[in-house]
Amino acid sequence: MRIIALTNIKGGVGKTTAAVNLAYLCAASGRATLLWDLDPQGAATHALRGEPQAHASAKRLLAGRRELPELVLASGYPHLDLLPADFSYRNFDVHLAARPHPTERLLKMSRSLRDVYDTLFLDCPPGVSLLTENVLRAADAAAVPLLPAPLSVRVLAQLCEFIAREQWTDLRLLPFFSMVDRRRTLHAQLIASSRAQFPQLLATEVPYRSEIERMSERCEPLPAFAPKSEAAATFAALWAEMEARMQAAA
Repeated sequence: MRIIALTNIKGGVGKTTAAVNLAYLCAASGRATLLWDLDPQGAATHALRGEPQAHASAKRLLAGRRELPELVLASGYPHLDLLPADFSYRNFDVHLAARPHPTERLLKMSRSLRDVYDTLFLDCPPGVSLLTENVLRAADAAAVPLLPAPLSVRVLAQLCEFIAREQWTDLRLLPFFSMVDRRRTLHAQLIASSRAQFPQLLATEVPYRSEIERMSERCEPLPAFAPKSEAAATFAALWAEMEARMQAAA
């Protein structure tokens, strides 16, 4: 089972949008796919019309009183399931810190899913935390959406330094630009300079489009309700590029 984390230190960068659309596209290719919404705000859960499960608290999960397969919901789309968010996830770090080997708990918990799913997507809350470290230790690839803004690019540099310091040489970093408006000179200039600094940046750029914003209103993945749109084609190209990078690293 591949584990792909959608993560960023900053919020509001299009992380959840990418997580939902990429998971949908992975499932549409016939792979058994699971999206785990780790953000207590539950935006990915909302986008797939999921509801929190009873007794699904972070404390119960980490104590082994609930197993992940017990909490899985069908999304209504072929091959795509959902592990919905729970508001208790806001205390994930507190409960992780209380467990032995706290940086390896997520990887251990995910083992119960390996016989069922080909790909696990993790939609992560923003920030750097013990949960973030768990996610990065467990993941095979980290997809990092970036705004074309100086602070966002600085965050990528910090993430690269953190991964290098932890010596996670087997973690594939897949950063890409999100909410791009090529009509803006600053966007074009910053993207060009960033590509020179970070050669691992994906070529595909997710544009700022109104149909992407409508996902939260429609509660559907973009390729499901607007499959012929330019934005849907962009996410398809992004997923194809990500898959090619991951296969090249295998």
